[in-house]
Amino acid sequence: MTTLVTGSSGHLGDALVRTLRAAGEPVRGLDVTPSPTTDVVASIVARDALRDALAGAHTVLHTATLHKPHVATHARQDFVDVNITGTLNLLEESVAQGVRAFVFTSTTSVYGFALQPPPQAPTVWVDEDLAPIPKNIYGVTKLAAENLCALFQRKFGLPCLILRTSRFFPEADDDAAMRAAYADANIKLNELTHRRVDVADVVEAHRLAAAKAPAIGFGRYVISATPPFERSDAARMRHDLAAVLAERVPQAAAVYAARGWRVPSGLGRVYDNAHARAELGWAPQYDFLYALRTLAAGSDDFRSPLAQAIGAKGYHAEVFADGPYPVD
Repeated sequence: MTTLVTGSSGHLGDALVRTLRAAGEPVRGLDVTPSPTTDVVASIVARDALRDALAGAHTVLHTATLHKPHVATHARQDFVDVNITGTLNLLEESVAQGVRAFVFTSTTSVYGFALQPPPQAPTVWVDEDLAPIPKNIYGVTKLAAENLCALFQRKFGLPCLILRTSRFFPEADDDAAMRAAYADANIKLNELTHRRVDVADVVEAHRLAAAKAPAIGFGRYVISATPPFERSDAARMRHDLAAVLAERVPQAAAVYAARGWRVPSGLGRVYDNAHARAELGWAPQYDFLYALRTLAAGSDDFRSPLAQAIGAKGYHAEVFADGPYPVD
């Protein structure tokens, strides 16, 4: 029985297909863009192509999507077509063909405005209980697709697990001010404290979700590197992150100092992966502490070997003067 991976030419889809192939598991990749990890070149909007691609599949790992970097370059209707209608097509064909596990790659972007606390409020502790308030068409359509998954689990019994992933792309930050203030590796190290995850850990989360979906039925999970903080730190870390980090991870100071790096003054939010660790048995390896150990040992690249092998893919054929992609 085969696993169908949609979006197989993208960062995560590529990583999933590579990993499943390396494990000797039957896998079929589908994407609109040809690549070595794509077997079927087609859109998830095309029902006939989906039907054929799903033949013999017992698991669907649905990563295909229009992303946040496409918000300024694509019409809102494009997002509806791909992220909502495409997901609906895939769900309907999965039910028709008896798929046993459906894993939907969502995003922490669904939280949107909920991630922006008032000036004097504590850092937002982001878990599955936080109500999403999407702030762009990307978040709106991903949340709608999540709800389609919930509907199909309730109505048809299709086991559906939703993974709300945080940042794992290697491209430069889209914020020009951030790029001007920090070195790229400094930005990504900082993000590992609260809003980043390595693609190898995301792959493992998907594999665990696929295995456990039939028993769980339905669930939503935040997929981000384990933060080095506790919920009780939320008030202090909003405006004095350095002090909290010095207490929680005292070895960090020497690593930062050796490279002339720094942490931001405070954090607006922290993603909490406790539910995924408890219910899926997920144990992310490439977290902030791993990155510190790697840097302390003399290496400047704290990504997983899988992330290094995949590299940067980009989101557009064009090159933009104002960053890796235009910001809406």
